[in-house]
Amino acid sequence: MNAAPPPTLMLHDRFARELAEMAVPWQAEKTPDPRLLVLNEPLAAELGFDPASLRNTEGVRLLTGNSLPRGAAPVAQAYAGHQFGGFSPRLGDGRALLLGEVTDVEGRLRDIHLKGSGRTPFARGGDGLAVVGPMLREYVVSEAMHALGIPTTRSLAVVATGRSVRRETLLPGAVLTRVASSHLRVGSFQYARGTGDIDLLRRLADHAITRHHPSAAESEHPYLALFEAVLAAQASLVAKWMLVGFVHGVMNTDNMTISGETIDYGPCAFMDAFDPAAVFSSIDGGGRYSYGNQPVIAEWNLARLAEALLPLFHEDQEQAVTLAVESLDAFREQYGAAWSAGMRDKLGVADRVDDQVTSRLVDDLLALLAENRVDHTLFFRNLGSAARGASEAARAMFIDLAAFDAWTARWRALSPDAEVMDRVNPVYIPRNHLVEEALTAATDGELDPLNRLLRAVTSPYDERPGLERYADTAPECFGSYRTYCGT
Repeated sequence: MNAAPPPTLMLHDRFARELAEMAVPWQAEKTPDPRLLVLNEPLAAELGFDPASLRNTEGVRLLTGNSLPRGAAPVAQAYAGHQFGGFSPRLGDGRALLLGEVTDVEGRLRDIHLKGSGRTPFARGGDGLAVVGPMLREYVVSEAMHALGIPTTRSLAVVATGRSVRRETLLPGAVLTRVASSHLRVGSFQYARGTGDIDLLRRLADHAITRHHPSAAESEHPYLALFEAVLAAQASLVAKWMLVGFVHGVMNTDNMTISGETIDYGPCAFMDAFDPAAVFSSIDGGGRYSYGNQPVIAEWNLARLAEALLPLFHEDQEQAVTLAVESLDAFREQYGAAWSAGMRDKLGVADRVDDQVTSRLVDDLLALLAENRVDHTLFFRNLGSAARGASEAARAMFIDLAAFDAWTARWRALSPDAEVMDRVNPVYIPRNHLVEEALTAATDGELDPLNRLLRAVTSPYDERPGLERYADTAPECFGSYRTYCGT
């Protein structure tokens, strides 16, 4: 890489200025031999960056926090969180830094954030570093989620640091540059409430309203309106996860954003065989964050947000609780409506079909998928062909053919629309065996498998010749799958 001036950009330090009590000024560790592994050029352009300038020496230094542009004031953010149900009052960015905010080409404020940039005061016993595999996993899965139309944090780049990091063995280190609408989370409000400083809690809420939910400011009860806006965003988000078979894996309150974007792609995965009890996280032995539990956990997390906001809802504690409960009660209805609408599209069933008929059809199908261990993604794509009269591929996925035939007869009687189905049922997702294949190769310095996987999953609905293996389910020899957070 040739020496060149750093990319010309201006970073804002709004979070650091407005919420200084929740921001610890800090610097990224020096990277001994940085090397760009992958750069998201479309996202770079969206942010107003010249992609070519991010590929030169100074650009790569910027992507690791070792060269700071004008206006940058890097901070480690403070937040609390319930982790697997247990409350930790002081978590924070143990291996991450908020470099600042940038105004993108559409005038939106976006965070530029590093992951794996070294120890901070929140690191506790950790080394603050990250390794190539997990950082590339976040890049692949977050960009796949974006292509699927699911609100998500984005990945701008992954840079190998030239430093070896000890995990079970020595592994090559890396830094992820992440982009988000913000990194405000339920845990941010839990932290502010835990300080006992109601002024800080109010300023945090005002910051969130201005940045994410400005219409709440016009409400008679703006902080209750903020809570209801977050609830609606999360109900929609989790329904979208469920519809594509995504399992987040670590739905702690510090991993639930106020913006409604998916954050933290550590022990995450997409289901192959449909299974409500699917768990892929190595640390979730009890299945707290299993696929089928995700809506329940989202509601639980939102209840913790409501608890943190109670002093802003009403000065009388009892009335504040009443208001919170009334608002929280809307989650199940909103989630249910988003899920039902999404399932109608997946089945190509028009809105004019009776809700009870559709609900029974969906429930019976999901039971069949679970009993027959049917691949979730492949089945729904094959079902689009069945809507065109070619049902062999979908039918061959079932052991109980009579049950499938009976269900199919009921579904076909509703005149399903194959074109609608093809628009919402992806051909390609980041299948776990292909992700592991790509990450193993990249850890050994070979990036071609990663790039081929990215080409498939970033155009998930566009079926293309030569990509058949990216649409197929995992081979039996792949076995059960476990993911790790990388710390």
